[in-house]
Amino acid sequence: MSQIKKVATGFIIIFLLFTIFPHHSSAIGVSAKAAILIEQESGRILYEKNAHTKMRIASITKIMTAILAIESGKLDDMVKVSDRALNAEGSAIYLQKGEKIKLEDLVYGLMLRSGNDAAVAIAEHVGGSLEGFVVMMNQKAAEIGMTNTVFANPHGLDDHENHFSTAYDMAILTQYAMKNETYQKISGTEVHRAPNPNEKWDRVWHNKNKLLTSLYEYSTGGKTGFTTRAKRTLVSTASKDDFDTIAVTLNDPNDWKDHINLHNYAYNNYDLVKIKNQGQLEKVNNEFYENKVFIDRDLRYPLTAEEQNNVKIHLTLLTPNKEWKDPKDVPDVVGQMSVKLEENEIANLPIYF
Repeated sequence: MSQIKKVATGFIIIFLLFTIFPHHSSAIGVSAKAAILIEQESGRILYEKNAHTKMRIASITKIMTAILAIESGKLDDMVKVSDRALNAEGSAIYLQKGEKIKLEDLVYGLMLRSGNDAAVAIAEHVGGSLEGFVVMMNQKAAEIGMTNTVFANPHGLDDHENHFSTAYDMAILTQYAMKNETYQKISGTEVHRAPNPNEKWDRVWHNKNKLLTSLYEYSTGGKTGFTTRAKRTLVSTASKDDFDTIAVTLNDPNDWKDHINLHNYAYNNYDLVKIKNQGQLEKVNNEFYENKVFIDRDLRYPLTAEEQNNVKIHLTLLTPNKEWKDPKDVPDVVGQMSVKLEENEIANLPIYF
């Protein structure tokens, strides 16, 4: 491989999950012990409070359980309910002994009604055993950058000491999950019907997320949680004019109000600015590349009115090689576009030929 190609292959897309300069505003006051607000696409932190403090998380654990079930590709499988699932404590969808239920319906029961019996049934089917599924949960957490999280069960009950996360890690998990259209659909469903094995009528599950069902017009989904030790935990997603936000609160006695205030803070103080359009880059100061290079996605980023004047774009292109006598000889990636807000890099995208 030539040195040029080695350099080119190094220019992989690096879209930052967060910036190191979140806003702290006295205009927001949250009751939570820990909280975070991020913009979904870029992951920019718009507000944080003790966001990296390790805490118990209760049933927002089930976001990980749900996305692993969805990614398993087994949603159409029929799951036989075990005694272990039936014996799960706390909130339930009241599965019955020996019944067979579609995995997809279990995920709806997990997310809408927070069924701990559903969580165990999912774990046993997808992971081979509850313990095997917990290994999968921690592997996925490591894969997506949840560096301060340990999962010990699929439901969030306080049956282990080593089950914890942070507001930041749960925001990263939700950002990851929201890239999946099936997860988006399930998380944002208000009512789901599922067959009842012993009755003529269906089970009907109403979502416990009051932001989605009644309190907040911009709500797109989320997950509630509560245990005696964790207190109230909540993850919520919202969208206004294509501006998508994620809020997480841990140990919050006033979470519905806090989440509404957090999402509104984003919409009132930031604009989701399209910094660069997908497609051909214009005004490239290099004759070889003129009208021949492009980026493969729109670059959007949340900015305050003041920040919009402080964004700078810098293009770095490979020096054309004399051996590039035919377009097919040119590497696919020929440079990078660095975007900075003041002195902080907020995005780094590959430039394609």
